[in-house]
Amino acid sequence: MVHMRKGCVVVAALLPVVLGAQAQPVPVTSAKPGWKWTMDSVRTVVNGVRAGRNLQPKAWPDGKKVAVLLSFDVDNETIPIRYGEPTVGSLSQAQYGARVGLPRILALLDRKKIPASFFIPSVSLALTPEMAQWIGASGRHEIGVHGWIHEMNMTLPDSAERALVSKAVAELTQLTGKKPVGYRAPSWNFSPNTLSILRDMGFRYESSLMADDRAYELTQNGQATGLVELPVEWILDDAPLFDPRGQSYASPRDVARVWMDEFDKAYAEGTMLVLTMHPHISGHRSRIVALELLIAHIEKTAGARVWWATHADVAEYVRKQAALGEPKPRI
Repeated sequence: MVHMRKGCVVVAALLPVVLGAQAQPVPVTSAKPGWKWTMDSVRTVVNGVRAGRNLQPKAWPDGKKVAVLLSFDVDNETIPIRYGEPTVGSLSQAQYGARVGLPRILALLDRKKIPASFFIPSVSLALTPEMAQWIGASGRHEIGVHGWIHEMNMTLPDSAERALVSKAVAELTQLTGKKPVGYRAPSWNFSPNTLSILRDMGFRYESSLMADDRAYELTQNGQATGLVELPVEWILDDAPLFDPRGQSYASPRDVARVWMDEFDKAYAEGTMLVLTMHPHISGHRSRIVALELLIAHIEKTAGARVWWATHADVAEYVRKQAALGEPKPRI
């Protein structure tokens, strides 16, 4: 129903919706809104962890034009467990990652002889330790740290976060026989303390932040750290778009098109593509189609001009090409 009043049109049917939207409560928070901050406060917060020097090399190894970095966050049961109230159903859905998803993904990578990086919460690997053997069998892949139990770093004090990262490094080293050199924050959830912890523990690269499409050096409080960042992005992550319970579910073939377009731009620019996937998500039969389509597109488009590499290999290459030197200890 439409009411006319002095040249104005009021859609009566929309009034309850509009009024309801206007009546939404303002979130209660103790944080001071940004418009009340001083510029000193703005600079302090912004410069805490920030993108510094661009580490894009002039050329990739052996005349390759683009680097492609496939990564898999092997979360499995740690996702339902971390909230403290897992259900049998959610645990079974998560177990799919280790039981079916990971072997299916590794089989695809083996057929194509493509290396990849696997970021694993150490609890996930402890629950299914044979995953270390599966991933290590080809000799092409690397394993990196992804927290202890996929903890939410932002909710933890420095001491707790530090203890969990230290525990994860020790356990992954014991389970795999090799100390990991790379870190990816659970849920890409960087806390104000994370960078200090990574520097103190001797990590060589990090892959959780989003300030560029290219590799860059992280700075802390305006100072260079020597730590390589291999940036990620939510549009290059399978989880948000493949969640049928969310509000943005997309067909795997539509997601593949996004990834292919991202690759095409990276190829044209001579930069890199960093893709994040999860065995309990992309390891499903219909969803692995997206990865298969992407690989086929890359092979057809670029062929031998692609450097398929682990995160560790790319981090060390850009470090050397930029004469970055070793990671700098905190003073």
